Amino acid sequence: MNRYEGRRVLITGGGSGIGRATVHRLLAEGGRVHAVDIAEAGLKATAEHAAAAGHADRLTTALLDISDENAVREGVAAATRALGGIDVLVNAAGILRSAHTHRTTLELWNQVIGVNLTGTFLMIRETLPALLAGDRPVVVNFSSTSASFAHPYMSAYAASKGGIQSMTHALAAEYSKQGLRFVSVAPGSIESGMTTGSGPGLPEDTDWSLFAKLAPAIGQGFAGPETVAGVVAMLGSEDGAFITGTEIRIDGGTHC
Repeated sequence: MNRYEGRRVLITGGGSGIGRATVHRLLAEGGRVHAVDIAEAGLKATAEHAAAAGHADRLTTALLDISDENAVREGVAAATRALGGIDVLVNAAGILRSAHTHRTTLELWNQVIGVNLTGTFLMIRETLPALLAGDRPVVVNFSSTSASFAHPYMSAYAASKGGIQSMTHALAAEYSKQGLRFVSVAPGSIESGMTTGSGPGLPEDTDWSLFAKLAPAIGQGFAGPETVAGVVAMLGSEDGAFITGTEIRIDGGTHC
């Protein structure tokens, strides 16, 4: 499929996990992609994979801290120049931190909200002029199953993702008559940097019985990030042209 031939895509969090998988999926479908991330090594690995697949000529990368207003303003301007405009924005960047809520510091709370919710807002605000001038423009935001279902020890993360989900609905209504779609995906039970390696860092005294319901109903466990990338690809293409102001849960039936 070449659903993205000629389409210009800006993807945050493109240096790992679902963000990286989305970069590769949209490149494979013919898109021109500008990937940003805070991790230089991750972006390098993304670029190397793209080069090995023969897509190096359609990928540019840059370091960007989406929680920094000035950096976002400059980064989006640079992305717009690199791509010659923006048709699709994918807000995949985010962090997950876990703690007992009574031990959650204001610093930790603000860090999670600042990256996940405020960072998503800043990226949307700064890309709006380019998107409104783009071709069949779409914004795909990343919520989470934690926005609607209980994930213990993750109150800050859940609040940030719930905010993204609500903001997506508001933006879809606000810009509907201008032809700009806003949708969100709500992944759960997906392998990524958040769930493995530098994952949620659950408390040492975690009560694992609270996670009894957090297991996929289908398959043999967590799915790979490409599972979400395929849905993002659909939403940002003409196949998703009649979808806006909603979210799609991708969790293998964990929350049936």
